[in-house]
Amino acid sequence: MTAQGLARLEEELRTLKGSERPAVIQAIATAREHGDLSENAEYHAARERQSFIEGRIKELEEIISYADVIDPRKLTGDTVRFGATVVVADEDSDEEKTYQIVGIHEADLKSGKLSIQAPLARALIGKSVGDSVEVAAPGGSRFYEVVEVRFE
Repeated sequence: MTAQGLARLEEELRTLKGSERPAVIQAIATAREHGDLSENAEYHAARERQSFIEGRIKELEEIISYADVIDPRKLTGDTVRFGATVVVADEDSDEEKTYQIVGIHEADLKSGKLSIQAPLARALIGKSVGDSVEVAAPGGSRFYEVVEVRFE
């Protein structure tokens, strides 16, 4: 994963431990004060939220402990690989899109971060500027040309 992706996960972990966990513990305590727990929707909702938070904390701690951080700025070359920022052109519409190939836990298509496991990323790995790739899509195969590869 990239350093930015790791920082985002660490920030989420800090938020969960620092504010979310104490808030849900307080919500459980408040709901308990309302009496009969078997019919207390507030209590059950707070317990469910606590279960989610504790599960996510455990998941984040595991991901962070196994993270292998790669700094794309230290990489060079003209071949697409992990960390590369790639500009591709749809060969049918000539529309260009820019993606950075990142780890699965930091992928966010809206911000141009494409998971290394995404079909497009897998097709692009190992390609250079000028190469074309075919990607299977629900509406049929799509063809893209690699326009630019950079490491930033």
